[in-house]
Amino acid sequence: MSLIPNSRRGSLTRFALGAAIVIVLTATTTAVAGLLQFKQLATDLSATPAIRHAQVTIPSPGEPQTILILGSDHRAHTPLSASNSDTIILVRMDPNSSTINVISVPRDLRVQIPVRGGGVETDKINAAYSLGGPNLVVKTIKQNVFPNLQVSHIVDINFAGFRELVNAIGCVYTDVDHHYFNQNIGTAATNYSSIDISAGYQKLCGDDALAYVRYRHTDTDIVRSARQQDFIRQAKDQYGQANLISNRDTLLRIFGQHTQTDANLHTTDGLINLFNLVAFSDVHSIREVHFPAILEPCTAACFVSADPGAEAQAFRQFMAVVPAQPAGGSGHGAPGEASAAPGKAPAASGAAAAGLSADIPDGRAQAAAMPRAGLPVYFPRLIAAGATYNGPSPGYPRSYTIADPHGHSYASYRIVVVLNSVMGQYYGIQGTTWAHPPLLASPAETRVVGGRALQLYFDGHKLRAVAWRGPHGVYWVSNTLTLDLTNTQMLGIASSLVRIGAGA
Repeated sequence: MSLIPNSRRGSLTRFALGAAIVIVLTATTTAVAGLLQFKQLATDLSATPAIRHAQVTIPSPGEPQTILILGSDHRAHTPLSASNSDTIILVRMDPNSSTINVISVPRDLRVQIPVRGGGVETDKINAAYSLGGPNLVVKTIKQNVFPNLQVSHIVDINFAGFRELVNAIGCVYTDVDHHYFNQNIGTAATNYSSIDISAGYQKLCGDDALAYVRYRHTDTDIVRSARQQDFIRQAKDQYGQANLISNRDTLLRIFGQHTQTDANLHTTDGLINLFNLVAFSDVHSIREVHFPAILEPCTAACFVSADPGAEAQAFRQFMAVVPAQPAGGSGHGAPGEASAAPGKAPAASGAAAAGLSADIPDGRAQAAAMPRAGLPVYFPRLIAAGATYNGPSPGYPRSYTIADPHGHSYASYRIVVVLNSVMGQYYGIQGTTWAHPPLLASPAETRVVGGRALQLYFDGHKLRAVAWRGPHGVYWVSNTLTLDLTNTQMLGIASSLVRIGAGA
């Protein structure tokens, strides 16, 4: 378990667990049945005072809603100036859409924050919270980022109870892309939260989950936002209503004690209106809309910027109604992006054109470094052009065991491929004898490529994972958190996997 000491700035960051919002609201939709239970929930939420004069537009029953989720270390009755809001997430639920759309606004986004007297202050958008609380965050987003944004509700989460809440939902199986490590020994280079989480599919609880989602010290604000959204998606996929009803009282108590909302969510009518929509959206998948952030060169501070046209396009995607796909087709193909034809894998001559290169010796060395993996080891004959393997080195490639929710252990291994370490871009090859891990529960489609039946998992138009099942285990290729590999590359890498000793 990781230890998370404070840095020299005190408590640096509290992650807004958007997953907790989705999970808790989903659970309570079914669990809270009847007027008396809604009244109790309103009482739980009133454990902290309502946000005064909240800048929200309350929708009529049945209409779409946009929820602003803020993650802060603000406690009730303490000055906002002593608080930080390092996570800003917008969630869009529309009864006419097949998806719940989610977008994260980077905390380091350069904006003009409106201040009293009619002036502005140039700063990172997360500074708006300490200057004026949730309402100033809404005003800043509308004036700088999304002019047409109408916020239905504000949920401001204080994460003193983060570990308790994550543990209460049973933790989250997470596809960790690379080794996250820092030992805080007080030096300038290490003076941030300690963390030690190895790469690979695993269950994250309490401290480790917090350390993982709040981490951003050797990557970027863009990757951090993508990591948070990925955590939300995996949590939502794993924990439906049936799993959480038995824990509803504990969840609601924790949720109420550490959450501030607009006054409408302190009323039974407001809760019923929201929860009816959540109930309708429970079967919908999470659709991650990526913010078009541009990293600026770091000078006195590291800022993120964005092109206004790209921001407008992202907002249209966030507000879009996504129709349900007909049975038998995924409809996920990205316009203009080439993909491997069904039944064919990129030939050696076409690999370069697909952005892949052959690297059988290094791949074989990865597989050979795991003589006791506990299952047949497959490695890719093709990797992304310019990429390198993480290892062989102490601990990598990694062989280990995963325990399922019932405590049964399964042999597993992870090969990490470094696409761009400076930008935090890593992809991976995973194998496990756990036949049905939550990550692979609902493939969008199965496609035969190179004679292998590949199960495809999409994030919008991009493949986030490609899996296939062998007689002794299940294997998959995980895209980077920011989905940098093209669909063609993902299919090509997955179809090139070969077992060590099988003539490769």
